[in-house]
Amino acid sequence: MVKTVKTAIVGCGTISEKYMENLKNKFSIIDLAGCCDVNVSLSEKMAGKYGIQQMSMEDILNDSSIEMVVNLTPPSVHYSVIKQLLEAGRHVYTEKVLSIEYEQAKELTELAEEKALYLGAAPDTFLGAAIQNAKDIADSGMIGEVKSCHAFVNRDYKTLGEFIPYLSKKGGSIGVDVGIYYLTALLFLLGPVSAVTGMKNKPVERMHRFPFMGNYGETYETEVESILTGMMEFENGALGTVHFNSDCIFPEMPGLTVYGTEGILNMADPNGFGGEVSVLRKGQDTPVIIPSNYGYAEESRGLGAAEMAWAIRNQRKHRANAGLALHAVEILHGFTQSSESGRYYRMQSTFEKIPGLKPGYLDRNYPGNNAEGSIV
Repeated sequence: MVKTVKTAIVGCGTISEKYMENLKNKFSIIDLAGCCDVNVSLSEKMAGKYGIQQMSMEDILNDSSIEMVVNLTPPSVHYSVIKQLLEAGRHVYTEKVLSIEYEQAKELTELAEEKALYLGAAPDTFLGAAIQNAKDIADSGMIGEVKSCHAFVNRDYKTLGEFIPYLSKKGGSIGVDVGIYYLTALLFLLGPVSAVTGMKNKPVERMHRFPFMGNYGETYETEVESILTGMMEFENGALGTVHFNSDCIFPEMPGLTVYGTEGILNMADPNGFGGEVSVLRKGQDTPVIIPSNYGYAEESRGLGAAEMAWAIRNQRKHRANAGLALHAVEILHGFTQSSESGRYYRMQSTFEKIPGLKPGYLDRNYPGNNAEGSIV
């Protein structure tokens, strides 16, 4: 029997429910022991629901039996929370992103290395069935040599921002909130980026739209851009473009496409773990859906944390690692720097090639519904 990794959660907001459900019941490597939040009543409620201990941050920092902490706080405070946990000797897995500032993310990465601690970050959807399947296809040569890629997504933050206020604040931009899923998927598929250019719009003025919320008709200005576009040059020579727009409408119309010399790979929305992956080969008129032989096609938030826990026990590198996360943050940073300077931004960071998961471990067939074999 492998010893479980005793884990606590910091931050009990909306996303925490999915994490707690999965970390408690889906991944046997995790011993979910407790949770905390600045809103004590909220952490008490979640602790009661999932049969874990309600804790304070001080409790977590002082309890040496807790090896790993999953940070689900808002992005604007990730730096301070993660730094505190690392300095206390805890392995940390955080919701997206490592930090909203590249230099801070770099500092956290260096601190984790200095202390020989594991540091990981979402998004972990690239470990799901769809993107793992896409990686197999791209690596197999089915679409020939990859030459370019394109990713795009639209959202309506005029509406969504009424219910999630941080989306108009620093750390709530469309790139940090959603674009990071697309960038991480492309990095997993194609590897590191060497240079970027970008353009963004200026913060916009919006009006509160719902009479029942008490501030109806009042105007406010966002602190972040609502549209971000960019171009990327990958180290392997491929070129890519992204287009993220939160000043649009619902429903979302996401897209992620990889273009090769022999075909075109169309992927599912990387904001999820499953979905269709199709290939249009040279000479064909209709794309063919390629079945996946991977597990985790359903909602699996926390998969990256569980994979990191297995890495801790097996003393190997984890997949949703700080190197990958830092590189993704720097790309967003580079888009912004390029937009403001009018120049190319040359990337400073890089990361090692990330191995795919093992195929054949389908969740519904694996004893205990844990599928650890696919992430060891």
